[in-house]
Amino acid sequence: MNDYHHFKFSPSVWLVPSLLLGFIWVVFLFENMTNIDLTTHGILPRNFSGLQGVIFSPFLHGDLNHIANNTIPLFVLTTALIYFYRSISLKVLFYGVLLSGMITWVIGRNSFHIGASSLIYVLVSFIFFKGLMSQYFRLMALSLAVVMFYGGMIWYVFPQIDHKISWEGHLAGLITGFLFAKWFKTPDYNKTIQYEWEKPDFNPEEDSFMKHFDENGNFVNTPKPEEEAPEERTSFLNYFYTYKEDKEDNKSAE
Repeated sequence: MNDYHHFKFSPSVWLVPSLLLGFIWVVFLFENMTNIDLTTHGILPRNFSGLQGVIFSPFLHGDLNHIANNTIPLFVLTTALIYFYRSISLKVLFYGVLLSGMITWVIGRNSFHIGASSLIYVLVSFIFFKGLMSQYFRLMALSLAVVMFYGGMIWYVFPQIDHKISWEGHLAGLITGFLFAKWFKTPDYNKTIQYEWEKPDFNPEEDSFMKHFDENGNFVNTPKPEEEAPEERTSFLNYFYTYKEDKEDNKSAE
């Protein structure tokens, strides 16, 4: 397998995250410039009108600190998602917003829930669990990188940590990412067999090249095969005699 077919850089790798964040910042600046509060368009759990927040909540933020804290993680994780999981990246983003929003609507407190944090938790959870499930070294390395940089986010899915944040949205994102890691299929990352020694039934004892090495890995000259003595060929000549009667002798005898 050539990683080029699966992990390929293209303008969409940075363009999609940039457009997503650009729209989020436009909404935030619009709120502040017009003094319009769009918080009421967030998720209001178990309220029919609050279902609109399933779509709108990722684009709404309470203050500058809120949106600033979400900007870099959202850009980095979305970029990684598109680069390493290109074929399913848009599905993870779109359905991640919907499913995490619906879970928040079901389990959330009776308050408006806004912010892109749920989507960030979807991405962290999906990238981490999918990398472990794939058992492919590049994706597993990505999973470890996510844990190293964003592993501390796990504490914010518990209600006792900070009552001001939507821990329900974080938990909903974590659950959604795990479900997507189980549900969405990725390409087969098994390496294509190109050489004889890569085959599972390869036997080094029968390989002519491997016979040049001893059990310690040292190069040795293999003994020349013994030449067989040429077979002695015995030729037999067969002589056949044919009797032919002489007609002149018969005439003289008469």
